Amino acid sequence: MSAALVDAAGTRHVPASPGFRIVSLVPSITELLCDLGLAQALVGRTGFCIHPRETVRGIPKVGGTKDVDLEKVRALAPTHVIVNVDENRKEDALAIEAFAPTLVVTHPLAPLDNLALYRLIGGLFGREREAEDLCARFEAEYTALAAAAGALPPQRVLYLIWRNPWMTVSRDTYVSRMLGLVKWETVPEKAADRYPKVSLDQDAFEDARIVLLSSEPYRFGESHADELRGSLRGRTVALIDGEMTAWYGSRAIRALGYLLRFRRTLAP
Repeated sequence: MSAALVDAAGTRHVPASPGFRIVSLVPSITELLCDLGLAQALVGRTGFCIHPRETVRGIPKVGGTKDVDLEKVRALAPTHVIVNVDENRKEDALAIEAFAPTLVVTHPLAPLDNLALYRLIGGLFGREREAEDLCARFEAEYTALAAAAGALPPQRVLYLIWRNPWMTVSRDTYVSRMLGLVKWETVPEKAADRYPKVSLDQDAFEDARIVLLSSEPYRFGESHADELRGSLRGRTVALIDGEMTAWYGSRAIRALGYLLRFRRTLAP
């Protein structure tokens, strides 16, 4: 049985037949499916698929994004399984491809990729009108943000996603490009890895006056911020909602306004 591969850019757009049984292994896309009116078609999710909370509570879990229980997925007899290049392991996707009729592979890399993502998912599951509504809302927020961000001065920021070891994001990531919408330039400027390990005493970060601690995948808290304020004097250290920077899909619409407000209220 061969799976139909499709990506966020819609390079293969194959409309599905009725009777969907969807397993989503991507938290932000689980939320998108619900916002498109497809909650009843969801038969499986990861433990990290937590939004919308009341809706997903009754949907069976099939492990995490990196430790998918393949037998649970198989037992659910899905017609479609949705994965993401960054979120899920390639070997899991290949194993699922062997038994799932349709494997949907997503990989948004920039905010505007959300438009293609809405249309891809909407087209696959007969929710074209709902997808276009999301596109219109996203475009309105994006246009408003672009107009407002024009007056902001560029600032370099270190965006931390992990500790022990410290890890950040390269500029070739969705997160970095989201931050770029409000004139935040992530450091390092060049990196061999998309999620490089960093040392906080590197000279490369001397011009990054703002350090942002994400709420995911590592859940940074105030104690971590206080720790860094003590060791990184002269820099602003702040907690940031990682769902608003890293979650594409329908949450990205709210994220655009959130980032502008966050940038304006954060003292340099």
